[in-house]
Amino acid sequence: MAPPNSETLAQDIEKIDLKQLAREKGRYLVYPETKYPEIEEFVHKDPGHRADPKLASLYDNAEKIFDLTPQIGTEIHGLQLNKLTDKQKDDLALLVAERGVVFFRKQDINVHEAIKLGEYYGPLHIHNTFGHPPELPPIHVVYFDTQTPKQYFNYRRAGDAWHSDVSYEKQPPGLTILKIDLLPGEAGGDTMWASGYSAYDRLSPAMQKFVEGLEAVHTGQMQVDEAISAGHAVRRETWEATHPVVRVHPVTGWKSLYVQPGFTKHIVGMSRRESEAILGFLNNHIIAGHNFQVRFKWEEDSVAVWDNRVTCHNAMFDYLDVGRRHGYRVTPQAEKPYYDANGKSKHEADIAKAQAKQKQKQ
Repeated sequence: MAPPNSETLAQDIEKIDLKQLAREKGRYLVYPETKYPEIEEFVHKDPGHRADPKLASLYDNAEKIFDLTPQIGTEIHGLQLNKLTDKQKDDLALLVAERGVVFFRKQDINVHEAIKLGEYYGPLHIHNTFGHPPELPPIHVVYFDTQTPKQYFNYRRAGDAWHSDVSYEKQPPGLTILKIDLLPGEAGGDTMWASGYSAYDRLSPAMQKFVEGLEAVHTGQMQVDEAISAGHAVRRETWEATHPVVRVHPVTGWKSLYVQPGFTKHIVGMSRRESEAILGFLNNHIIAGHNFQVRFKWEEDSVAVWDNRVTCHNAMFDYLDVGRRHGYRVTPQAEKPYYDANGKSKHEADIAKAQAKQKQKQ
């Protein structure tokens, strides 16, 4: 049989429907032996710098925009992500940077449109070890069902799964897009996000001063070990990076705590016991930080857009005896994390904003 025509193959790829594929095949991922060169450093130009501080392109065109909690999470009704103008994309970058995560429901965007949207915000990350849909290596698929081995989930506390995606890269993701299109039923499979801004703000001044300037090692070793055990390829040779414990967002200028249980493993310059004590405290601070977390109950075809630089998140695996959950993530990379002593806390920014409004009224 002759090989498929490349033009026909390209057309087939353009028509791929991951939701339908998940319904028909369940686990449809492929694990090519493809190796990639190390990710080259690049200068990230955040579209949020071009945004209108009033976010008029969003507020003037949406049916409804409202906050889910005071510190993190905003929901937008009446806008389709696949129809955003460039100005709306810029304003969305600023809104996401400020609010941490923004949710959209009833979204028509397909995987190819999601890729194009993601490319607007930065070069797309290809995961070092995970599988992907056929011919779509930048797509990170979320799929778990009743056949998923449960031993990994049964012997850990749910709070240990808090993470910022692939923070072990030298230039980890910024604005990130996740669409969930299949759910296990009427309940189950929620996702939580925590604000790194507020996690920093809720440390005492003494602890803030202590952690600023510290650096921590982030590693993807666990994912590499899992891939090797499963016989899957490890695509690159580097899966470890050192980042500041407190980083500053390039658009907001706000300080954010940048550690999490998932990938942050050691604080530079400390003994093992010292590092475990400090990271244990900071991780528990995030896990128990219910006053700076938001929990989102998905509907099919909902999309979350979050800033991976200033949030961490945690999916709830409470449905593995109930049904399947499927979606996909597009993961643009951003700048190398940095600390700036001139950065401000979100709390300081909120006070300054309130004072400015008060002066306008006088």
